[in-house]
Amino acid sequence: MSETNDESNWHQDFIASNLLVIGYNAWAGHLSQNRGAIVCSTNSPKVGIGGESFKTHFVGRSHLAPFLNAWLAAPDTAILPHHFMIAHILEAVDNYSPTTEVILLLESFDGATFFYLRNLPITPPQCYEQVLLTWDEFQPAVSAGHDVELPTICQN
Repeated sequence: MSETNDESNWHQDFIASNLLVIGYNAWAGHLSQNRGAIVCSTNSPKVGIGGESFKTHFVGRSHLAPFLNAWLAAPDTAILPHHFMIAHILEAVDNYSPTTEVILLLESFDGATFFYLRNLPITPPQCYEQVLLTWDEFQPAVSAGHDVELPTICQN
């Protein structure tokens, strides 16, 4: 298997393993800020009793352009593949369907990868409801309405 396929599979496995929490954060963000994107970094995982977790948050459309300009201008961050530009990401955020799709920016190592998640097996509102029903499994010390960190079982 090539390095590209290994990397692609890792991203797909990560998203599949964390889809419920990604969808939850997407819908919670939409409810509070309307359109936007989920940003997740795997660079500084927290290791706890339940395994690894990663910081994730929702960046609303009104803050997304300045966020992307600052984040992607950092010398140690390159968006992969290089063809994706800030304008393309903003256009996707302006046109996606928040009830059925998610815009995800996944930072890993020295790169950021843009994902436009469509045809999901569970919608963001359904993810939101499922997480609320089983809240104690996700963040027992945090009240509902806050970003939930991504717990993961995916190994690099």
